[in-house]
Amino acid sequence: MDRPSSRSFAATRADHGTVRRNNLSLIVRTLRDAGPRSRARLADETGLNKATVSSLVAELVDRGLVDEGEMQREGVVGRPGQIVGLNGQRVAGIGLELNVDYVAVIALSLRGDTLVSRRLPLDAPAVGPERVLDGMAELLGEVVEALAEQGTETAGVTVAIPGLMDVDRGVLTYAPNLSWRDVPVVDALNDRLGRRDIAIRVDNDANLSALAEYADGADAGTADLVYLTGEVGVGGGVIVSGELLRGADGFSGEVGHMSLDPAGHLCGCGRRGCWETMVGLGALLRMVAGPEDPVRNPELDLEQRLELLHERASQGDAPTLEALQQIGRGLGVGASILVNVFNPGVIVLGGYFAVLGEFLLKPMSDELRARVIAGAPCRVSLSRLGFTAAARGGAHVALDAILGDPTLVPVLQSQRDASANP
Repeated sequence: MDRPSSRSFAATRADHGTVRRNNLSLIVRTLRDAGPRSRARLADETGLNKATVSSLVAELVDRGLVDEGEMQREGVVGRPGQIVGLNGQRVAGIGLELNVDYVAVIALSLRGDTLVSRRLPLDAPAVGPERVLDGMAELLGEVVEALAEQGTETAGVTVAIPGLMDVDRGVLTYAPNLSWRDVPVVDALNDRLGRRDIAIRVDNDANLSALAEYADGADAGTADLVYLTGEVGVGGGVIVSGELLRGADGFSGEVGHMSLDPAGHLCGCGRRGCWETMVGLGALLRMVAGPEDPVRNPELDLEQRLELLHERASQGDAPTLEALQQIGRGLGVGASILVNVFNPGVIVLGGYFAVLGEFLLKPMSDELRARVIAGAPCRVSLSRLGFTAAARGGAHVALDAILGDPTLVPVLQSQRDASANP
């Protein structure tokens, strides 16, 4: 009988390694999605045998990704099982969002716990790319250091920016509301951070917000979903059959630049009558506030400015209410096009649309009923993630590498020492 070649042995070892990584990933994803459970229950739910599950859990414990807790019966007859759950401190994914008037950061654990959350007001167009990137790198470095001090490793960073992103090259191609073109965001942050051991990537803010809504939002798991974010600009993220729609060049979602009124206001992109000139925050402020009004002060935190607008509307201020009615109708006009094209199960309103949503929903829904052709209009939902959605989505993306391959997280030093001195 012929002996197997060394190449066959190598292929077999590679296959075993791949299978084990996939099984480790399956255990981690199951614990993330379903919560703590016993080894026996993990075996039942994953289809793996109990011995394999025990071996996988032991490795995940050695890597610090899993903790073992108290014994519980979990409602079954027999010996109680030791409960296994994800560790909430071992690794974190970081989402870093740049918008026109603020920069925000959030760090999430594998369990989805928020470990760090900060937002700083910033007039990004006035400051310019170099100083903004300096500030972003400084903030990012502070967060990475704070995580390290509590024993948490950074799995990666995803930067969310409102504009066209070349994800593969890490370059912001064009952000009209920032007045930025061809900015190598990833290289710039890597150089400023001074370390290459943390993977940094970039993506469009609305795309990341849509992913966050699909993962964590009130309508999480809705297979066909459109997310609309309202800030200075208007962005959209589209989930189709559970997958983010990116388009041929990765530039899908620029819904704010649908031209709805060719004779309308000038947009930051240089064209007239884009949807965001009708319903973006700039349009609302133009209708309700003079140049000295505090709601137009970029040094004031955005949530404080929106709180002032909400208070005025709640108190029956006629100009504010009329402006919100007009914004709501404009939202319905543009959203009806998206509904007719994508037939989503839900439209989720984020950003300032969610904060002032109680005043926008009726006029928006009236326009949708009048304009949607096929069947009844879809539901319209207000995001509960607030202004953390894009950064939260970025943190989830940063954690995807660990979820796909838990062996990227090294074995804890204490476990190495124990193995070396049995």
